[in-house]
Amino acid sequence: MEVEMKIRGLMMDPVTNMPIVILKDVNGNALLPIWVGIYEANAIALEIEKVSTPRPMTHDLIKSLLLGLSTGIRKVVVNELKDDTFYALIWLERNGELISIDSRPSDALALALRLDCPIYVEEEVLKSSKLSGAVSDKVNNEELRKWLENLNDEDLGRYKM
Repeated sequence: MEVEMKIRGLMMDPVTNMPIVILKDVNGNALLPIWVGIYEANAIALEIEKVSTPRPMTHDLIKSLLLGLSTGIRKVVVNELKDDTFYALIWLERNGELISIDSRPSDALALALRLDCPIYVEEEVLKSSKLSGAVSDKVNNEELRKWLENLNDEDLGRYKM
């Protein structure tokens, strides 16, 4: 089952200094942090903040290509968590036909923002992320989880590179 999510914000992991996209369940309190690369975070931040660039960035180019080919994005789904890596699918629709495309979650999220389509996470991924977070030794996840749960709007303010 898929759970609809929204991008709650972008922030820097205080431990690893890597960008994190925070997804939040639209009908509940579930949070899903997804660590992404600097360039992908920048692509998401540009769209969140509605910053226009002098030339099209990669995700803007993909948006233009899809629109030029009369193809839309029905939804994006973070569908798997394997070896601490998230996987996603972009569901394209063209002439009534659905096509799924494998994607990194960061690229799927950047496109979802640009094309205003829904974002979903498989329920199993939410459950797995909680389990893997409990056993992972990469960072002190309990401390990080408490910190994420207590974030407010000021904490998720403008994203700084």
